[in-house]
Amino acid sequence: MTETLIWIVIALVAIGLYLSWTAGRLDRLHVRIDAARAALDAQLLRRASVTQELATSGVLDPAASIVLYEAAHAARQAEEEQREVAESELSAALRAVFGEPAQVEAVREVPGGEEAAGELAQAVRRVPMARRFHNDSVRAARALRRHRKVRWFRLAGHAPFPLAFEMDDEPPTALADRPGT
Repeated sequence: MTETLIWIVIALVAIGLYLSWTAGRLDRLHVRIDAARAALDAQLLRRASVTQELATSGVLDPAASIVLYEAAHAARQAEEEQREVAESELSAALRAVFGEPAQVEAVREVPGGEEAAGELAQAVRRVPMARRFHNDSVRAARALRRHRKVRWFRLAGHAPFPLAFEMDDEPPTALADRPGT
């Protein structure tokens, strides 16, 4: 009888340790999601800021400047529910203005244009990477939260279900394929 009781206690302790480890893992995934989201927000803000700076620098023609400025301003001011759409519209505006290598070359030729084009190219390339890191973290947390043990024992606590950030983040080819940066 005591031997059976000892085995039951050992089994319960092992199950408790396993559930505790799983809850810790889930917590670390949520922390990683928060960090990835902060990095994504920083990259999106950087891209919008660089775009606005370029649009107001006088380097571009007036029509392109207005298109880029309005799209960047909308992306910076968008509420959380509209953020994905506003960022996608900024991506589309960047592709419309910088779709041709000739436009990028025209920007590079003016004083200060080389730095502006390089900074924009870096910002445009970093957004897809930051979004990919965020969405990979979300995918891992969702996979773990789908397990029965997580649902039955409520190991996620009151943490909201993680949502991926879906947007059009394809950079303009003239900026994305720029060698040397």
